[in-house]
Amino acid sequence: MANSAQARKRVRQAEKHRLANASYRSMTRTYVKKVLKAIQENNVEAAKDALKKAQGVLDRAANKGLFHKKTAARLVSRLNARIKAIVA
Repeated sequence: MANSAQARKRVRQAEKHRLANASYRSMTRTYVKKVLKAIQENNVEAAKDALKKAQGVLDRAANKGLFHKKTAARLVSRLNARIKAIVA
């Protein structure tokens, strides 16, 4: 257990940040799942709309440090490629 006041405060802050990060990570996964569901249903327009929303959420998550920037870019790229595949 933390002994100093400063260390106790850092424990409180870390827990607060952990909960916020978990919530945001869950939200990003939900947006990605919406894109995947639209792709699975071969609904191109819904998939494009969902991707547009998911891309913004993923980019914000990367800027916050929740994901690496290249991880977010890779996810968006792969989702976009899957949408293009069902169009073709």
